[in-house]
Parts: sequence; C-alpha cells; structure tokens
Amino acid sequence: MDWQAFALTLKLASATTAILLALAVPVAGWLVLSRSKLRPIVEAITGLPLILPPTVLGFYLLVLLGPRTGLGRLVTSLLGHPLAFSFAGLVVGSVIYSLPFAVQPLVAGFSAVEVDLVDAARLLGASPSRIVGTLLIPLASRSLLTAAILSFLHTMGEFGVVLMLGGDIPGATRTLSIVLYNQVENFDYPAANRTALVLLLLCLAALALVYARPRLLEGRRG
Repeated sequence: MDWQAFALTLKLASATTAILLALAVPVAGWLVLSRSKLRPIVEAITGLPLILPPTVLGFYLLVLLGPRTGLGRLVTSLLGHPLAFSFAGLVVGSVIYSLPFAVQPLVAGFSAVEVDLVDAARLLGASPSRIVGTLLIPLASRSLLTAAILSFLHTMGEFGVVLMLGGDIPGATRTLSIVLYNQVENFDYPAANRTALVLLLLCLAALALVYARPRLLEGRRG
C-alpha cells in the first residue's frame, strides 16, 4: 500500500470538496431561484463534465494552463511555477471535473423545498443569498451532505484528469488511482487488490453514511 499516495489523495479530495461546496451552493441557488435566459447554458456548462471524457478535459486543461497560453504564463508568473504537473493543478482539474457531483444534488435538494416558502421569503424582501442561507440550506441539509460525499469520492477515484494534468510524480501528483494503474501494469495483482480494496471500502462506507442518515434522524425524533 502506497501510504504517501493515500495521504495525497485524501488531501486532494478534501481540498476539492471544500472548494466545490463554496462554489456549488451559490451556483445551485442561482439555478433554482433565477429566471434568467442564461440558466440552460449554465446548467449545460456545470453538467458537461458528466459526459465529457476525462482525458479530453485533462488535455484542454493541460494546454490552457501550460506556457503556450496567456493564462498559463500569467499563472506561472504569479506562482513561480506552472499549474500543470503540480498539486495545485490537480485541485483545479478536480474542481472542474467533479463540479456536477456537487451542483446537481444541491439543485435537486433546493428544488424540493416548497415553493410557497420561497415565495413568502421573497415577499418579505429576502435577498437570494439570504433565501439560500437561511431557507434552502437548512431544509436541504441532506443534499449538502450528499454533494460533499459524492464530490469527495469522485475525486478519490479520478484517473484520466489526474494522469493528463498531473502525471505520475511521487509525493506531488501520484494518487491512488495512478498507483493502482501502475500496479496492474506491472502485474502486481496482490498490491493492486489491496489498493482497490481500500478505495472500495471508503466508497462503501461513505455511501452507507448518506443512506443511513435519514433513518438516524428519524430514530432521534422518535
């Protein structure tokens, strides 16, 4: 078991999840509350990583953040190093790739809140940000937990984006999915089995938490 890669994967998943929740809550709130004609375009952009091959996304991010583009040169001048093949670059790629897994559960949860409550808040003069913070989030707390867990697990299992954008640098960009690929490529199936089992158990435990939470709440109320 490559514990260095395990720690790096947890670090990447944690950072990505925190950034995603900060971005996804206002985006989901806007999608639910807004009547703008731009809504279908924003929905398409946030949902695109679901169907876009991760290698395609990784390739374009690699080019965009590389030294051949203005953005890439600007980032390099600010950070002192390019984002490509760095941990920071992995975070950027992971945030973009896992965005639908944070936004869509929140949109579903916010949309399930009774329209009468939202309309009443609007009539009382509440701003969209206040409606999201004081009404939608408390009433859709399970969706927030689901978004966090799905984002975390999706980042834990990333492969294509990580490989294209970060490569295989020990201690910097080598995640568990890269380790698993290397172990299989080297026909080290016992080690690959251990790595895969760790990922499997983490995913199973996290999903069990999502499905068990409503029953736990019902038990406390009872």
